[in-house]
Amino acid sequence: MSSSSLYTRAKSLFPGGVNSPVRFYPPYPKFMSRGEGSKLIGEDGNEYIDYCLAFGPMILGHSRKEVVEAIREQAGKATSLGTPGRLEVELGERIRSAIPSMEMIRFTNSGTEATMHAIRLARFFTGRPLILKIEGGFHGSHDYALESVPYTGPIDPSQRTTIEVPYNDANALNAAFQKYGRNIAAFILEPVLGNVGVVAPQPGYLQEARKITEEYGSLLIFDEVITGFRSSYGAYQNIVEVKPDLTTLGKIVGGGLPVGVFGGREDIMENVSPSGKFYQQGTFSGNPLSMAGGIAALDVLKGLDYSLPTSFAKQIAEAARLAFFKAGVEVKVNVSGTMLTVFFNHNDVVDSKTASTSNSELFSKYFNGLLENGIFIAGSQMEASFLSFAHSKGDVGKTIEVIKSVAEKIGN
Repeated sequence: MSSSSLYTRAKSLFPGGVNSPVRFYPPYPKFMSRGEGSKLIGEDGNEYIDYCLAFGPMILGHSRKEVVEAIREQAGKATSLGTPGRLEVELGERIRSAIPSMEMIRFTNSGTEATMHAIRLARFFTGRPLILKIEGGFHGSHDYALESVPYTGPIDPSQRTTIEVPYNDANALNAAFQKYGRNIAAFILEPVLGNVGVVAPQPGYLQEARKITEEYGSLLIFDEVITGFRSSYGAYQNIVEVKPDLTTLGKIVGGGLPVGVFGGREDIMENVSPSGKFYQQGTFSGNPLSMAGGIAALDVLKGLDYSLPTSFAKQIAEAARLAFFKAGVEVKVNVSGTMLTVFFNHNDVVDSKTASTSNSELFSKYFNGLLENGIFIAGSQMEASFLSFAHSKGDVGKTIEVIKSVAEKIGN
């Protein structure tokens, strides 16, 4: 079955023919039928080395045996219970052990839900109205996270409760707190930006965020939906030794199934119902299938060495830099652990504004060149590529050869 015919049918059902806008790329997206290890297999039978990895969750690759078996076994017992269960306790204990700042947690059904409730809880706990976020930082598709960006729609300026600062700019951060600080409930940020492409924090920036939020009595929220368990067993906060007040997780901790988590200091989390008066609930929160998948995934990850996929990311990044340099095409390649982005840009990409100056037309040529040669990445310049434990030296070698070929064509 062709992607073209499926897309024609999908357009009559779904806005733009997709169920998430990031899945679309012109003229129509490839429809995939299954995933095996580092590969995606399309409905037309073509095989692709996958560096999108469902936008991050599949760090073990697709259809990892231990995860599949755990989900299959649980499916035979119950797919949903609507009651407390052993598996949510066991996964919760694993998360808290790996991320000590998450003293108490609450499961949700998605990263969007996790960030929405973390922001609500910050307002409840502090009694303050404002949320500070990063320009271009993405925290899900809810009003609190989208309020200050143009695709939300018109909002009465007097009703705005979200303000933004550029990433990696300590001066702008201090200025915002000097102006609004006593009204800021929380500063929420991805410690490594992932939704403008990969942008790592400059030395001292996250430490400054911790210092100034403490000074003004605001909460610091790390959105680690992407970075949680992505480049080490635990969270990015462990790597940089910065302890936020609240953390949000998703993606990897569900083993490829829908999941979200928010958690942090016990004195904050004790306000969540039924312990306190902050109301939050979800019919499928702590779903046993997601819990089973998450337990299996974390148990496998705990025994693995992240240095291999990290080294693969560095190899691809260095190869891309060299290939485009030889082709006379200016690029900046940002790498953080097992994540990377090739920016078609002559500027160093340090925040959303510099990322937005990238050449999207050249990226489109790059994306399509990779796709035509069996390499799948996200279809937007403003997204990350991911390495997994399923990627092999052969996968990386083929990818590098394709990048060289595509770079040469773009440069001519």
